[in-house]
Amino acid sequence: MARQLRAEQTRTTIIVAAADLFDRRGYESTSLSDIVEHAHVTKGALYFHFAAKEDLAHAIMELQSRSLRDLTAEIDARGYSSLETLMRITFGVARQSVEGPIPRAGLRLATGGVAVRPPLKHPFTEFREMATRKLLGAVKESDLHTDIDVDAIAHSLVSFYVGTRIVGRSLEPVTRQPRRLAEMWYVMIRGLVPVTRRAPYLNLATRLEREIRPA
Repeated sequence: MARQLRAEQTRTTIIVAAADLFDRRGYESTSLSDIVEHAHVTKGALYFHFAAKEDLAHAIMELQSRSLRDLTAEIDARGYSSLETLMRITFGVARQSVEGPIPRAGLRLATGGVAVRPPLKHPFTEFREMATRKLLGAVKESDLHTDIDVDAIAHSLVSFYVGTRIVGRSLEPVTRQPRRLAEMWYVMIRGLVPVTRRAPYLNLATRLEREIRPA
C-alpha cells in the first residue's frame, strides 16, 4: 500500500511539473528531460508512468475533463437557475486556472494542436456541449431572449472565453482573468438577457469576480 501511494504521489508530481512547463513554455518547447529536472525525479520514474510526452499531455487533458465534469455536477446540485449555473461554472474554471497549472496547461494543449485520444472529447467540444445544455435551460426559464440561436451562442461563448484567456496569457498575469471573465459576462448578459432580468445577473458577475480575485 505504501509503495502504491508513493507511486501515485510520484505520478502526480510529474503531471504537475509537466503542466507547469507546458503552460509556461508550450508543448513543443518542453522535453521529457525538462520535465524530469523540473519534477525532481529520475528518468526511470517518469518512464514507469509515461512512455512518451504525448501520454503526459493526454493525462493532463483527462484531468481537465474530469475537473469540468465534477465542477458541473457540484454546481448543478445546488439548484441554481441554468444561467447562474453556467456563469458559476465559468468562474469556477477561472478559479482553478488561477490556483493551479493543470487547467492552464490544458488550454494551451487544446490550442496547440495536441491530438485528443478517443473516447476523450476535445475540451472545447465538451465545454460547448455543457454550455448548450445550460443555455437551453435558460431559454425555458425565460432568462434569455426566446429567439436566440442557442448553438451559435454556445459556440460564441466558448470562443469568447477561450480567446479572453489566450489574449490575457500573452498580455497580463493570470490573476487578471477573473476580471476579464466578468467583463465578458457583462457584454453577454446585456445582449442575451431581457432587460427585466438583467440586474441580478450583472450583480452576480461582479460578486463572482470578487470571490475569486486574488488578494
